Amino acid sequence: MSIRDNLDISAYLVIGPENTKGRPIAPILEAVVEAGYTCIQIRSKTASARELIELTCLAADIIEKAGQSDKTALVVNDRLDVILAARKDGIKVDGIHVGQSDIPVSVCREYLGEESIVGLSAQTNELFDYIQTTDVSQIDYFGAGPLHETQTKTDCGTDLDGKVITRSFEEISRLADLSPIPVVVGGGVKRADIPELAKTGISGFFVISAVSEADNPKIAAAELIESWKANCKK
Repeated sequence: MSIRDNLDISAYLVIGPENTKGRPIAPILEAVVEAGYTCIQIRSKTASARELIELTCLAADIIEKAGQSDKTALVVNDRLDVILAARKDGIKVDGIHVGQSDIPVSVCREYLGEESIVGLSAQTNELFDYIQTTDVSQIDYFGAGPLHETQTKTDCGTDLDGKVITRSFEEISRLADLSPIPVVVGGGVKRADIPELAKTGISGFFVISAVSEADNPKIAAAELIESWKANCKK
């Protein structure tokens, strides 16, 4: 049974070398895996392909050493080439997350296989119609947001004119009700947002700076997931 069959996106970290205030990534990854995060996405718009492969290998090693390879999914944002190169080197990469302007889902599925995870950023413009009409047969989950404007993912949640569209908790609840597949929401999410977000019925939250740029990433990671578990809608 593949990790795709038991996919859990309840606690999801997105991270790249530009998100750590110049600090090493390894301790942050170790902290979130120890805290029980269920999905890690490697994402960078500045790192080279080789750097991304090395970072993916680092994340895979940390997950494996913690004995969480069958529980913590490792995906790479956009870079199908990085995933294929990493897998050729024997690195366990569970899948890919793509946006609307990235490689088509069908191509990802063709090259990565049926056991791989494929996540898709839900189109912000006309979001609710999109969620209901998109062919989800090859998609495992939608990523949506932002909840707040955020500098760590400036391309998240813009309309056709480039204006940032943030989502209310009411809209997120509606999104959870309408979507035929699991939804993970992020974009400026902080600890104070988690109780209300957890009650919307979505499948999980994703964060970047709330953990990767925190003064103490280990404490921040633990507090976020503890709050989610305490408030999650059953």
